[in-house]
Amino acid sequence: MKLLGISGTIVGAKTSILVQTILDEVKRAHPEIEVEMLDLRDYDTQFCDGRKQEDYNGDTREVIRKVTDADFYLFGSPVFNCSIPAPLKNLIDLIPPEVFRHKVMGFAANGGTYQHYLMIENQLKPIMSYFRAYLAPSYVYVNAAHFNKRNEIDDAEIKERIQNLAGELVHMQQSLGKVLVRS
Repeated sequence: MKLLGISGTIVGAKTSILVQTILDEVKRAHPEIEVEMLDLRDYDTQFCDGRKQEDYNGDTREVIRKVTDADFYLFGSPVFNCSIPAPLKNLIDLIPPEVFRHKVMGFAANGGTYQHYLMIENQLKPIMSYFRAYLAPSYVYVNAAHFNKRNEIDDAEIKERIQNLAGELVHMQQSLGKVLVRS
């Protein structure tokens, strides 16, 4: 079973730190789960323009392959102007919709205010519901106050939410990942 954590931005470090922290918790609690991080900062992903997958550059094809090969997902996103960033939306657009169908996914986000958590409820969840994915009921939202000076998550309540989300993702994948759904 492979969990792919996706840091859906090409700027800043906090989203990547948040996603990696959750992946580390999954690995700590469930060492049998294979985890991988896809940090969009590490790839020169081309803009989705409708061409065939084989016509994109190597980085774009690699990103598509990593997402396609995963069994379940953790999407991480910063909140920019009350919305997901363009690199994450571009990634979603690059992936054939059937890849996400009946796959478990969870969400984590970071932003500048306490209210930006609503982006998960109003954007990420509806987009992935459209693809008929199985959505974890919990998610993790952090803002700058939840990080210490070393850029580590340093808040007991957030750490508990991270543990809860990690557990939900694995539980849902173990339960729902085996269901054969005929469309």
